[in-house]
Amino acid sequence: MKESSRISALFLSIFFFPVVIHVAQVRAEVSDMSTLRREREGYFPLYDCPQCLDRQDQSNISFAAHPDEKDIDIIVTYSDPSGAVRIRSVRSRDLSASWVWKNPSNENYGLTKSSQVVDDPFQPKMSSTVQGRHSTNDRQYGSEMRNPKSSAVHPLKLKRRMLRRERRERRTAELIQQDKEVDNQMQEAAIKRAMELDTTLKGKYSIWRKEYENPNSDSTVKLMRDQIIMARAYATVAKAKNNNMLYDSLMEHSRESQLAIGEATSDSELHPSALDQAKAMGHILSTAKDQLYHCMTIAKKLRAMLQSSETNVNELKKKSAFLIQLAAKTVPKPLHCLPLLLTTEYFLRGYEEKDFPNKEKLEDPSLYHYAIFSDNVLAASVVVNSTVLHVKEPEKHVFHVVTDKLNFAAMKMWFLVNPPAGAAIQVQNVDDFTWLNSSYCPVLRQLESARMIEYYFKAHQTSSLTAGSDNLKYRNPKYLSMLNHLRFYLPEVYPKLDKILFLDDDIVIQKDLTPLWSVNLQGMVNGAVETCKESFHRFDKYLNFSNPKISENFDPNSCGWAFGMNIFDLKEWRKRDITGIYHHWQDMNEDRTLWKLGTLPPGLITFYNLTYPLDRSWHVLGLGYDPALNLTEIDNAAVVHYNGNYKPWLDLAIAKYKSYWSRYVMFDNIYLQLCNINE
Repeated sequence: MKESSRISALFLSIFFFPVVIHVAQVRAEVSDMSTLRREREGYFPLYDCPQCLDRQDQSNISFAAHPDEKDIDIIVTYSDPSGAVRIRSVRSRDLSASWVWKNPSNENYGLTKSSQVVDDPFQPKMSSTVQGRHSTNDRQYGSEMRNPKSSAVHPLKLKRRMLRRERRERRTAELIQQDKEVDNQMQEAAIKRAMELDTTLKGKYSIWRKEYENPNSDSTVKLMRDQIIMARAYATVAKAKNNNMLYDSLMEHSRESQLAIGEATSDSELHPSALDQAKAMGHILSTAKDQLYHCMTIAKKLRAMLQSSETNVNELKKKSAFLIQLAAKTVPKPLHCLPLLLTTEYFLRGYEEKDFPNKEKLEDPSLYHYAIFSDNVLAASVVVNSTVLHVKEPEKHVFHVVTDKLNFAAMKMWFLVNPPAGAAIQVQNVDDFTWLNSSYCPVLRQLESARMIEYYFKAHQTSSLTAGSDNLKYRNPKYLSMLNHLRFYLPEVYPKLDKILFLDDDIVIQKDLTPLWSVNLQGMVNGAVETCKESFHRFDKYLNFSNPKISENFDPNSCGWAFGMNIFDLKEWRKRDITGIYHHWQDMNEDRTLWKLGTLPPGLITFYNLTYPLDRSWHVLGLGYDPALNLTEIDNAAVVHYNGNYKPWLDLAIAKYKSYWSRYVMFDNIYLQLCNINE
């Protein structure tokens, strides 16, 4: 028994001894590695920031305050960012306050070191082995390493948090304030719109008007029109294949669908039965498709229908252009009635012996003089009425109206019966200007030539209605009248005047024009509003620059301007012999190769580099052809001009512009009522 005990003891001593030696060697190696590492990198107690150094001092103070605690060496193993295993040795007195010591038998131990412990999940895990330097009776502690950054929050960090919080609060307050400002602006805009709302116009502000319509509001109308097209295509194929029953059915449904649509442009305008008709058409088209559909055949038929429609549209466009030109040059029956009635009254009542008062003002250069050349009594009356209504001192304004022999009696009768309030007026007959003859005026000489007569009076011999439409614009009868060319002879007509304002008869005056006489023309002869916009209304539109006489003397990009409201300096006109320049170019254009007939092209040439541009607000053009003008510009304009075919006294007039003219018409006048001229 003793022998066996000795053998066991010997075995244990042999086994235990190498283990102790191995542990001692490992400890020595670790100690040597730690020493070498401290020597190579410099010993530092796991502090990597200045704040941590402060914690070190606090830890040392804390350690000194507890002398009964043992100074323990701690070997720490951890993984660096590259993944390599590192070993470091520290002492317990070098630990910061963030370290917590735990006793397995007392979990509350160590709370005096730090009252706030925060786990950091992003910090690498560390394990520590603690070995006491004294006897085995000493207490053994387990350690748990915490991230130094997760310790009690540093004052700088707290300050940064407070600053971030303050910034968030300020930004929130700013956004709330912006929302309040936007709400206030929306409320003010809504109040303003409500104040501007015109409740007298019923239905104008309904939410059911065009701009609020559903984009698919005409889907049924479009469907039915498409069905009609397809029905006609299938009907042609059915007839070619002698399927008369299907052909008759398709044509009948096409007629019924066309009647159901009528003039509707949206689904709301359709009759309630239209949807049933669309369904019935769908059934017959389905039947036709089953019996007749062939891709190539249908495609050819639709292509032929498209080409036929394009041809018809082009023909209708030409006819429409011709008819518009014809309608624009035709005198409506009421306007034809008015001069006849006035002429009859003029001779029956003996007005030929009467004359206008204030003759002494007609040649006074200190007054404001207007020149109006017109054969339209109603149009001339609107120009005079609208001008007088806006002037401050009508007694200082003089109107010179010149008309032709045919309308002289009617024009004089009108202004004798309806004289402009306070202003002086003169009515003259262009045929009384004996100096204006063919020997002096190139235009009269050209109009009397056989070639010009053929051009004007044999235009009806064209082979078709549309053949003569291209040049119909230039066959306007106004080009045969000297009233249109009299504007180039103003100094001869008014030899004692220094300045005069020329007005067309298709304009309306909306402001006082007196300031125009104070405009400094800077040595120019003509004051006019320029009409060029980007590449439009420049010289190359009016003149033939393929002719060297034009291309060598004028710039094709020069800006055009408008007749209709022009202030002329007659003194400068006489000085520069403007009428002589006009005669020179008219003689060169006898064969009409430099420009077509009209007064604007020779006006651009005659006053080239002699035109002073006025502000655009003085003269707004286009009311006789452009339905998309800016209404604000029209309202703010001093003069609005109905240049174009859609004159305000015609049924062709653009409806939304007509009121600017009709407000100055004396509809209560007995002569207008007798001729059925009303609003």
